[in-house]
Amino acid sequence: MTAHNMSLTRTAILILFVIASSPNFQAQVTSQFVPPNFSNEGAWQFLQASIGISAMHMQLLRYDKVIMFDRTDFGPSNVSLPDGRCRTDPSDTALTVDCTAHSVLYDIPTNTFRPLMVQTDTWCSSGSVLPNGTLVQTGGYNDGQLRIRMFTSCHDQTCDWVEFPDYLLRRRWYATNQILPDGRIIVVGGRRQFNYEFYPRNPTQDSSSSTQANFFLPFLQQTTDSNENNLYPFLHLLPDGNLFIFANTRSILFDYDRNLVLKEFPRIPGEDPRNYPSTGSSVLLPLNDNKPSVEAEIMICGGAPRASFDEARQGNFIQALSTCGRLKVTDPNPNWVMETMPMPRVLGDMLLLPTGDVIIINGAGLGTAGWEHGRGAVLSPVIYRPLEEDSGLRFRVMSAASKPRVYHSSAVLLPDGRVLVGGSNPHMNYSFSGVEFPTELSLEAFSPPYLSPEFDLMRPTILYTTCNDGLGYMVLCHITFRVSYYVSASEVSVRLAAPSFTTHSFAMNQRMVVLNLLVVARTGWDTYYTTVVGPSSPQIAPPGFYLMFVVHAGTPSAALWLQLL
Repeated sequence: MTAHNMSLTRTAILILFVIASSPNFQAQVTSQFVPPNFSNEGAWQFLQASIGISAMHMQLLRYDKVIMFDRTDFGPSNVSLPDGRCRTDPSDTALTVDCTAHSVLYDIPTNTFRPLMVQTDTWCSSGSVLPNGTLVQTGGYNDGQLRIRMFTSCHDQTCDWVEFPDYLLRRRWYATNQILPDGRIIVVGGRRQFNYEFYPRNPTQDSSSSTQANFFLPFLQQTTDSNENNLYPFLHLLPDGNLFIFANTRSILFDYDRNLVLKEFPRIPGEDPRNYPSTGSSVLLPLNDNKPSVEAEIMICGGAPRASFDEARQGNFIQALSTCGRLKVTDPNPNWVMETMPMPRVLGDMLLLPTGDVIIINGAGLGTAGWEHGRGAVLSPVIYRPLEEDSGLRFRVMSAASKPRVYHSSAVLLPDGRVLVGGSNPHMNYSFSGVEFPTELSLEAFSPPYLSPEFDLMRPTILYTTCNDGLGYMVLCHITFRVSYYVSASEVSVRLAAPSFTTHSFAMNQRMVVLNLLVVARTGWDTYYTTVVGPSSPQIAPPGFYLMFVVHAGTPSAALWLQLL
């Protein structure tokens, strides 16, 4: 346990002792504090034994839904399409007629799911959510490589995939997407695709004008090798509106409107690749929007040495990388600062938690991405605290999961602060026996230590906001929240978290913005009022739906959905 959490625990125990002597609050205390089922390293919760598919791709959507899908050419899944529906696809490599689903919609509050109809192959595809909340899902394999698919979440059982054939100008298999400040989506790279394009296309353009709408990016060609180690490049939108693009070992600052590389950053030390199939992970650390100039820092962790893919094909599984690099890209002359994780990891997912900490979850300790190429599943997540001054205290190992999550696993942050984990299928088809890592159809959730009941007294509950109908840029939002034990205004922050599209160890479009907080005032015994300012620009936070968390003394509230307009 860190000194910070030990202090919070002692505080909670002291407050319990004081409040327990008051008859006015005895019932509240006994209802909030139950015998803890948490360790100091968080807790795992089993959700579903089988959702019928292996969750290779995940996206959290409004109305507390998570859409998941794998690929159509695994053969029949373990969940049928409803109402006798079947998918007919003469070009599918497994089944031309398939009456099973390869996508499901998971409902978080009820822990239930329903099958969806996806028509074309989504294998190793990408996605982003438009400002109106619609998921735009791009590319894939075979008949899906030029396809756009859309899904709009709904309250009832009516919403399903809608597909648009041949919308993409280039086949996008292993590409990366990023939502932009103007609401467009940029789609970058893919296998043997050293270029990028936008959704939506210019309305005056059609497929015949592809030379105008598809843009060559030499950096992608320069960073590839025989194993194509620049697939699923890491993209992050920076506060100046330009893109950070990382591929293999190199990274650039890129102006996508002028197709211009503005700067090349130093190579990450070690010269080992971090993108597929070496498959490390990356996050843009939280942006603090209460300063005149917003700093941006990228963190990249894990991966595999350069020889790993070829060696794994021969049955020799090399130890994964244990290093992380941080690069403050807004510095005039940035350099990587390297740190060492508690254990090596490839195929891990990095997610921003409501506190601003980073969880690294899933993955393997040996080998690389690809069919049967990983070994030594890493079961224990790690939480990294980027603001901890003592570098020796930044990493903290969490409770181990019961199930390996290796190649083709995924994870997303949920509105209640848990991390949803699913997938893992390192095989050409569904394989449930006779293999080291059987295809995994289950869902689990990891609860970080901040969800432990011992912190319930310090956990805020959002009661009311004036921005329920939407928050404008630089517009004030008033929030009323309740907390039983209030520490101080300096321990309060309000954060917007953009839900990610997660696949292949990269959470696309993920970002967190710490809003400018003007005041915190007490309005009752346990109620407080705060005023925050909406993000300063679409470059800081593109328009769309976000999770809004109030964090008090390191303990987050459950989130409210909020649309940034």
